[in-house]
Amino acid sequence: MTEVFPVLDQYSNYMLAVLGRAELTVTEYKYDIICFFRFWKRDHGKVPKDTPIDQIDISDITVKDIGRVSTDDLLVFLIWLNREKQLSNSSRARRIASLKSFFKYCHSKKHLIDSNPAYDLETPKIGKRNPKYLTLEQSTELLQTAFDAPTESNERDYCMLTLFLNCGMRLSELRGIDIDDIHDTVLTVIGKGNKERTIYLNKACLDAIKDWMRVRSNIKIKPSHSKALFVSKRGTRISDDMIQISIKRLMAQAGIDTKVYSVHKLRHTAATLMYKYGHVDIRNLQQILGHQSVSTTQIYTHVDDEQLQKAIDSNPLAGFKPD
Repeated sequence: MTEVFPVLDQYSNYMLAVLGRAELTVTEYKYDIICFFRFWKRDHGKVPKDTPIDQIDISDITVKDIGRVSTDDLLVFLIWLNREKQLSNSSRARRIASLKSFFKYCHSKKHLIDSNPAYDLETPKIGKRNPKYLTLEQSTELLQTAFDAPTESNERDYCMLTLFLNCGMRLSELRGIDIDDIHDTVLTVIGKGNKERTIYLNKACLDAIKDWMRVRSNIKIKPSHSKALFVSKRGTRISDDMIQISIKRLMAQAGIDTKVYSVHKLRHTAATLMYKYGHVDIRNLQQILGHQSVSTTQIYTHVDDEQLQKAIDSNPLAGFKPD
């Protein structure tokens, strides 16, 4: 684990505790700030120029060092980063967001520095992209593959897949489910920003949970993990990595390209299928997915080429033919 300087630790805690940012977001922002100060030390001759960037210690960064950072330092870093990693616009936008957030905290929140060097950084425009999702046929094939899998964990994996595809939950939400979070047809999960959300379970979910619970009852579960719904064969709560490995394996078996589709794409799939086939109102979909803003949910209201063709064909003038 990289040792960091006190201000960065304080900033990370502020993001988690006060702003309620997700742990993954905080980790990504923290990584970006670490990378910048490693580069800054090397660029300013505080370590030999040939020192590999990932071997530069930043635990000695002081408030005075933070105050010495200029806008030019940030621009040179972004140029170097883009040259080294050939970042997409969305990746550059995240790095810039990390820098702007950290220096705003140091300047406006904690008053550690006299000016904010990141204030005038411009974020690149990011074109809107439709989320990638599995078709209905791919989804049913994936579920069937999981159900038929000749493995000890097939009931568990089928249950996880069923919840992902029916409820649109995040990986962290599924992993964190405890048995007592389920009350009849209602499931309570803890989502982004530590916010509690209610999810209503349909018959497929309830049947899958029932089948898994029957298998789970034969596993010797460690006392500290006794409440976890999904456990490994070692009797501990299943890890994020194991969930991803299991789902990726099933996707490959179902003939789905795992370079394109991931666990998070199952959330996109659930949202898209609910909107496309269930005609779910966007406000209801927002509540189901646990989005803070309806604008986030709107990415799932895209329509495919078939729907566009049908829309054109449904025009009452479509059959008009002049005499």
